Amino acid sequence: MTSLPGRQVRGFLSLRKGRAPSLQGRRRVLAISVHEAGIIYRVSMLILNKTAGVFSKPSKRKLYEYLRSFNFHPGKVFLHKLVLGIETSCDDTAAAVVDETGNVLGEAIHSQTEVHLKTGGIIPPVAQQLHRENIQRIVREALSLSKVSPSELSAIATTIKPGLALSLGVGLSFSLQLVNQFKKPFIPIHHMEAHALTIRLTNKVEFPFLVLLISGGHCLLALVRGVSDFLLLGKSLDIAPGDMLDKVARRLSLIKHPECSTMSGGKAIEHLAKQGNKLHFDFKPPMQRAKNCDFSFSGLQHVIDKTIMQKEIEEGIEKGQILSSAADIAAAVQHTIACHIAKRTHRAILFCKQRNLLSQSNAVLVVSGGVASNLYIRKALEIITDATQCTLLCPPPRLCTDNGIMVAWNGVERLHAGLGILYDTEGIRYEPKCPLGVDISKEVGEAAIRVPRLKMKI
Repeated sequence: MTSLPGRQVRGFLSLRKGRAPSLQGRRRVLAISVHEAGIIYRVSMLILNKTAGVFSKPSKRKLYEYLRSFNFHPGKVFLHKLVLGIETSCDDTAAAVVDETGNVLGEAIHSQTEVHLKTGGIIPPVAQQLHRENIQRIVREALSLSKVSPSELSAIATTIKPGLALSLGVGLSFSLQLVNQFKKPFIPIHHMEAHALTIRLTNKVEFPFLVLLISGGHCLLALVRGVSDFLLLGKSLDIAPGDMLDKVARRLSLIKHPECSTMSGGKAIEHLAKQGNKLHFDFKPPMQRAKNCDFSFSGLQHVIDKTIMQKEIEEGIEKGQILSSAADIAAAVQHTIACHIAKRTHRAILFCKQRNLLSQSNAVLVVSGGVASNLYIRKALEIITDATQCTLLCPPPRLCTDNGIMVAWNGVERLHAGLGILYDTEGIRYEPKCPLGVDISKEVGEAAIRVPRLKMKI
């Protein structure tokens, strides 16, 4: 294998990193052959293959086949900062490369949904093992699609909080090995901050704005005043809405329903609800007397479980069989959740406007997280934003669920702001539980803002 003179390599790398070399250096760069330039990429990928000792070493034949399939462009110059984002907070292994202008250069994701559907829910050790088996491949795919080698990255950003401990550990461990091998800055990412800021990748949204994050693991309302500046207005006091929808779907045995067998719990409820009558069951939204912005779903779930049990007795069927009224239950559940979320969000908007925390005429509500892809809940929120002269914005559905793009973009935002960039990762740890921003939910409750009744005609 041909070697490059030391000064010639330095000249090449300085140009690749966006630094302008001397005229003599530029001439040396132009003199590099395609074969010689490819050596640098080969070395980077060889190191990447060895970063995680738990993975098997590829054969030379497989390695060269992989390299031949990679369309490397030695004349390509990256003038923008490039961030690799890695996400393993729950049950999706994801990675992406994003530049500072918001261009997604490459992404890859491995979903564990099919496995967890069979087990009736996420089993942390199973999720951990699947992350271990797929993380190296997913990161390589993201880099390959982006035509970027690890040496060209400006930083590596990884979700380290909050989430499943065993899942977070896989992503952090792999990322730190990359950081140490390639001497790159490390940017630890708060999962909810990444969801909140994703909208700034797709839309020109200025601070401050209100964000509602609703997913399988989280439910909160926060005022976003800056990249790392959040005021927490309210959160779920027990379980998250996505978790509740999954549990109701399992209790209704929707995985046995011919139309829902391949869907997640939340998707199954949304799909079946279209066929049902939301008024057939009268489920009351939780916390109607509490004048704050907190949420609660466990009590509602308990009422729904009792209702399903009663209907099973009435219809003379055993637990695990499909009720004839399953669609009506799904519709009523979805409507009740939507009304609960909408009312708490309405109060948050009124509170922020009353305290001049949001613009009176150009306020923005951003809704993100997996449950944000539920169109029925979005329509309920549209009623609220129309009544309060707010703009409702949601990232595209594929960016509402967990993904590597949001993590990489959060890294870009932090690079721009100069916040949380680590050059020494000694002592860095993942945090399964971690609040977002400064909690002012007590102050919101003390304000006791009354919310006008709106007709939720959805």
